[in-house]
Amino acid sequence: MVTLPIYMDSHATTRLDPRVLDAMLPYLSEHFGNPASRTHAFGRKAAAAVDAARCEVAALIGARSAEIVFTSGATESNNLAIKGIVAASDLRPCHVVTVITEHRAVLDPCRQLESNGCDVTRLPVGPDGLIDLDELARAITPRTVLVSVMVANNEIGVCQPIAAIAEVAAARGVMFHTDAAQAVGRVPVDVDRLRVDLASISAHKMHGPKGVGALYVRRQAQARLTSIIDGGGHEHGLRSGTLNVPGIVGFGKAAALASAETNGALSRIASLRDRLWAGFQTRLTGVHLNGSFKHRVPHNLNVSFAHIDGQALLTALDDVAVSSGSACASATDEPSYVVQALGASKQRARASVRFGLDRETTEAEVDYVIDKVVRVVTRLRDLSPLSDELSEVGRDPVVEKQLGGR
Repeated sequence: MVTLPIYMDSHATTRLDPRVLDAMLPYLSEHFGNPASRTHAFGRKAAAAVDAARCEVAALIGARSAEIVFTSGATESNNLAIKGIVAASDLRPCHVVTVITEHRAVLDPCRQLESNGCDVTRLPVGPDGLIDLDELARAITPRTVLVSVMVANNEIGVCQPIAAIAEVAAARGVMFHTDAAQAVGRVPVDVDRLRVDLASISAHKMHGPKGVGALYVRRQAQARLTSIIDGGGHEHGLRSGTLNVPGIVGFGKAAALASAETNGALSRIASLRDRLWAGFQTRLTGVHLNGSFKHRVPHNLNVSFAHIDGQALLTALDDVAVSSGSACASATDEPSYVVQALGASKQRARASVRFGLDRETTEAEVDYVIDKVVRVVTRLRDLSPLSDELSEVGRDPVVEKQLGGR
């Protein structure tokens, strides 16, 4: 039994877990105190809830609670990490290294810094979406103050070799930041094992509330980071502003649930993702996987359908929620810059669709989506003047081999 519409856009956001909502509700009503007001019971109650949530978020990523700075989300966390490291450095002009396929929440702060005299290197990626570690090492200069590379790409789901990247940065004495919003709560992330200095996290990507996130700042890195929001010295002096107590409580609960339940769901989600991909491969020609299949988060599938306009496909999939790229860029008609960075044409980038599964996705939903996509793609191709070319387009041989010929 399938309930329509089906949600497969979990990179954009996830449904708030009812258990998270239950944890938040008291702090939206009777427990309304300001955690900065610790001189009375109302404030102390709120402060205790924030402290508990800080411990839960820290435990999820293997950090200490004192290393968690609450923010309004991963975008603010990225801005604090990137701009805060540059502002704290005595080097002028500073140099930052990032990747061409990063989220706009990293690329735009870097562009803003560049307009103020900072040098920025944007590393390319290969057809698999991965950077070259030797190229990273060559990009670092004596003026480099930060390397910023995301754990998992928000469009194609490709996972960079974070531990190896951190090692390259550390060997040169350079701070390393990672946007981990698409990974934390979805796959195991241990900041100590990965040796990252700063990591951005968002609650609503793991069934928590919107409008709250965190920046992990390694204890030794805190002296090399300065605030970009001033006015009260909250959050260890790194992020001023009255704390969003209900959101933080919900974030903590979502983190605790992810700690308890994520590992058990990984293989099931990966199996459903593989089922979705195999269904497209088996029943359609001209289907291309964007990015590495091996180095990918289990909930992501980004596919281009030859001779299909992505927006037309999304419109026709009226009972399936998917997207053609980043939620932050969905209002534009531009083809995905991430898919183009893989070496794909604008036409293929426009034909790309991102499927985002989560722990609530069912096998019946996957089968429905396969059937629906096959029907819609077939119909759109029948209307396309380029449909005759499809006889020359076969399956993706690289992924075919990775799937064992399935």
